[in-house]
Amino acid sequence: MPPAQSLLIGLLALFLPGLALAFGGGAPDHSAIDLTDHTIGYLALLIFVIAYALVVLEEFLHLRKSKPVIIAAGLIWCLIAYAYLQQGQPEIAGVSVRHTLLEYAELMLFLLVAMTYINALEERGVFEALRAWIIRKGFGFRALFWMSGTLAFFISPFADNLTTALLMCAVVMAVGGDNRTFITLACINIVVAANAGGAFSPFGDITTLMVWQKGVVDFFSFFKLFIPSVVNYLIPAILMTFAVPRIKPSAQEDGVYMKRGARRIMVLFLLTIATAVSVHHFLHLPPVIGMLTGLGYLQLFGYYLKRTHNLWQSRNEDRAALVGDMTPFDVFNKVARVEWDTLLFFYGVVLCVGGLGQIGYLALVSDVIYHQWGPTLANVAVGLLSAVVDNIPIMYAVLTMMPDMNQTQWLLVTLTAGVGGSLLSIGSAAGVALMGQTRGAYTFFGHLEWTPAIALGFLASIAVHFWING
Repeated sequence: MPPAQSLLIGLLALFLPGLALAFGGGAPDHSAIDLTDHTIGYLALLIFVIAYALVVLEEFLHLRKSKPVIIAAGLIWCLIAYAYLQQGQPEIAGVSVRHTLLEYAELMLFLLVAMTYINALEERGVFEALRAWIIRKGFGFRALFWMSGTLAFFISPFADNLTTALLMCAVVMAVGGDNRTFITLACINIVVAANAGGAFSPFGDITTLMVWQKGVVDFFSFFKLFIPSVVNYLIPAILMTFAVPRIKPSAQEDGVYMKRGARRIMVLFLLTIATAVSVHHFLHLPPVIGMLTGLGYLQLFGYYLKRTHNLWQSRNEDRAALVGDMTPFDVFNKVARVEWDTLLFFYGVVLCVGGLGQIGYLALVSDVIYHQWGPTLANVAVGLLSAVVDNIPIMYAVLTMMPDMNQTQWLLVTLTAGVGGSLLSIGSAAGVALMGQTRGAYTFFGHLEWTPAIALGFLASIAVHFWING
């Protein structure tokens, strides 16, 4: 391939992620028709780029991100089916789209269970009780800066980084008051910590979950990224702590009580995670089987809470008055409250990019960024790109291309895709959500001011990863 063409394709791979997106994959279908130079291929690519542009502009258009990609998915696969129909091979498109749907179903059901547990814990008052306890202790700004960041780092491996960031931000906003300097620094710290904490756990981020479910990295190998993740969080945190005001706000009385069953639901969530890991590690079943079994645990416990609700309330009137609203537990309310727009967005992305992979763009891009650039440069580029483009479709790209890499490189791309979003406030869902939650106290340019410190942590974590795991 001529150098100019190689460079062009590489740049397109970086700035037009639609060229390199799909999930599932496995062995390539040798009966697939190469449509990369066909009108249908160009049209499908254009449809995806337009849809993804609408996703990026969601904040300004107020158009939910799932809508354009769902429509794009249907159009792209209709184009592919038409192309194969013209070649007298109509069954190939059907087989391919069913394979992609199966991969999506595993991811969607896994996330559905995890989100249901998080919603159950939130409804039982677990996160609110933690927030109230921190406020009640009356820590100074510097102590709160480190406490909120450390908690974000260690909570995000179990809850998703978005939920963790919102929880810690609520604490910071409650204590910080009108001190915008503290709120800005604390929010940056929370975003970095939540993204770093999610990088070393299969449950910490969608990207790590996809890598684990794909089977390229086993469950316990993710924890080799613990020290690099710590480095990624600590370096910018240490540099920022000197700018945190030395102020100690007065303690606030903000008593919050968890509802009945909260602690037992925490135990059931841990048991569900253990079940998912066990069925995958020992029985070689998909982790989603264990997660769905864990949903059954929650359903049975919810049945018990509902059946004994009136009896418990009559015997514990004083406690029931402290807790407040004690409506019977209903697990299906928690299922209804999951982020369906996100799940449907995943569907649209998976189907869209699965179609682009079927057209043949992935093989083209894989040859450039992994075979010509080399895996280390390609994986670092993935991390840098995730600061601008959502890391989920980027990881779809890598998993579908399935480059020939050892475990060190697979862990590297997991790390960079997870923490690269911290470089900019728009690089992760946590950063975008906090910009909205703080109502202008935490901004894009406030975060950008500390991007060099975050980049130093990003590069240091890569170096430490190679030092420890290389």
